[in-house]
Amino acid sequence: MSTDQLRPMSPVQIAQTRDFIDGLEAGAATYWDMVEIGDELSRELTISPELVILYADGVEDFNPWYEGWRMNSWTIPGESPFGGAIVPPLLVSHFVLSVQFDHTRPFAIGSIHTNHDSEIVAPIPVGATVRITTRATEKYVKRERRYVRHSVTVEDVANGTLYFRETRDILSL
Repeated sequence: MSTDQLRPMSPVQIAQTRDFIDGLEAGAATYWDMVEIGDELSRELTISPELVILYADGVEDFNPWYEGWRMNSWTIPGESPFGGAIVPPLLVSHFVLSVQFDHTRPFAIGSIHTNHDSEIVAPIPVGATVRITTRATEKYVKRERRYVRHSVTVEDVANGTLYFRETRDILSL
């Protein structure tokens, strides 16, 4: 059965499924084999009021400090003890995996995010553009399982303010 015959699938889902399968057939490798110590990837992310709303709704965190929007006027400065509206503290942590895996390579098979240790350094203002950078810092074996450790930083693109840092481990086949 081809993916076109699976329903319900939109044209986008069909294309994504084909890309995934093509990536596996093109020489997918384990995360352990794909990553070298010192490998660094980064991407920029603008944290819009819409992104904050979607995240806060998804995790049911309805703190008024995050409200950089209002019906019929949309973007507003908002209010918090830090000045304007701020981003929910762990929102950026959810985007690390989209940076950590190099989307230009074949898909890494058999990897599981097993641990992370997060440090919130400063509040991120709603509307900021941040750079999320992840760097492979260590490979180690524990209980006969292979892990890759990453160091993550989140900084303001405009002024270099460090907002967030994290250490996270990926278990690999």
